[in-house]
Amino acid sequence: MKILVPVKRVVDYNVKIRVKADGTGVDLANVKMSMNPFDEIAVEEALKLKEAGKAEEVIVVSIGPEKAQETLRTGLAMGADRGILIKTDETVEPLDVAKLLKAVVDEEQPQLVILGKQAIDDDANQTGQMLGALLGWGQGTFAYDVELSDDGVDVTREVDGGLQTVSLSLPAIITTDLRLNEPRYASLPNIMKAKKKPLDVKEPGDYGVEIKNRLTVLETTEPPKRAAGIKVGSVAELVDKLKNEAGAI
Repeated sequence: MKILVPVKRVVDYNVKIRVKADGTGVDLANVKMSMNPFDEIAVEEALKLKEAGKAEEVIVVSIGPEKAQETLRTGLAMGADRGILIKTDETVEPLDVAKLLKAVVDEEQPQLVILGKQAIDDDANQTGQMLGALLGWGQGTFAYDVELSDDGVDVTREVDGGLQTVSLSLPAIITTDLRLNEPRYASLPNIMKAKKKPLDVKEPGDYGVEIKNRLTVLETTEPPKRAAGIKVGSVAELVDKLKNEAGAI
């Protein structure tokens, strides 16, 4: 079995985001970038399936600028076998990402695609579902546990009432949630080896996909600062403020 894992280069989750002075976007100058945390979980799950003897090859793919090679090499250092970079300097929206991934799937013919449920930069939570629709494959989203068998995969997911298990036939798509596993750290020897591994670098045009910007960002602003709390002198005053000021009751 071959497993495809899309990974995205995002601002590291430990970095405090700064908005540009003109409000045109987020300031990325001299900011640490890393692999999207949900995608790290997806890579870890694919590697666990490979180590269990249920997969033969794990391929990581990223769509982005030249520097996205660093993200792919992180995946290779963790244990992935091959890396594919679809190089573009444009902002790629979820639908175009899904179209490019479909083209990669058509070329590589994996039996399983595992990707993070969302990226922490745009929080769109759309790519996995769109890819499933384009391919016509079954999908298990927000995976809490994954059990792979010879003819299918059982995906347990967290829902409001507890846990739900969906049984999918292969090929299938899985999007990962935070509690699925704990991603491993890449060892220094593996990091050095990953730097020497060749990457398959392509462009969107190689797959016949034209990048289209359907959304226009009008302005980027920081969220308002949280107001300080106050003390009230009685229950009646509390009820009055909740009702007339906060509108909570």
